[in-house]
Amino acid sequence: MRVTTRINTETRRTRRVINVLLRGLRVSVVNTLIMAISAILTNAQKPPPNPETLKKANTRPAQAASVTKSEPFDDAPVAKMTGQCVTLDTEVGAIVIEMLPAGAPETTRSFLNLAATGALDTTVFSRVVKGFVIQGGNLSTSEKWSAEMAARMSRHLPDEPNDVKHVRGIVSMARTQEPNSATTHFFILVGDGSNLNGSFAAFGRVIRGIEVADSINRAPAEAEKPVVPVRIKTAGVARCEK
Repeated sequence: MRVTTRINTETRRTRRVINVLLRGLRVSVVNTLIMAISAILTNAQKPPPNPETLKKANTRPAQAASVTKSEPFDDAPVAKMTGQCVTLDTEVGAIVIEMLPAGAPETTRSFLNLAATGALDTTVFSRVVKGFVIQGGNLSTSEKWSAEMAARMSRHLPDEPNDVKHVRGIVSMARTQEPNSATTHFFILVGDGSNLNGSFAAFGRVIRGIEVADSINRAPAEAEKPVVPVRIKTAGVARCEK
């Protein structure tokens, strides 16, 4: 009996230990499950990252908008432009043009800027009308043609018809029949053009080298296009020599 009683006592102790261990294990498992479920619920409440938000967060500060470069004769008064001469050094000789800004100040500023910034360098006289005019200023004929020059050609000038008579040697601005359509194209008269008076912006006159203009005008051409266009090697601006 004593042996049996001892065994029963040990058995009960063992069962109590096992029960305590099982209760502890159940508590640990339950706690682990609760923590896992809590983490899942917490993450579920967080919205997924927005690509646009990330992009905006990583976007570099916007650069300042590109500013149009200032040119030497921007806003130049008539007094500053008076007495300025543009020399077109062509493949067949030089043509020197004195500016007449009083009647066409915007046109004169544009032409002076074209010459002073080198925009006319390597362009050609792309049109000739026999005994009448030679036409230059087509920047797309330049060996330095670029997007910047294309943008320069897209600027339209205001119409500036004036009292200067279109006679031999006068330099005037080419345009279409549309108002304010002049850009960079100009023409030099080798003959008289009274039909142009009061309609086109005359802004200069050839004071030396009209014979060079005559030579360009007489060269072979087809449908007003020179067979071998004469190129302006360089253009420059300086005070007219007295």
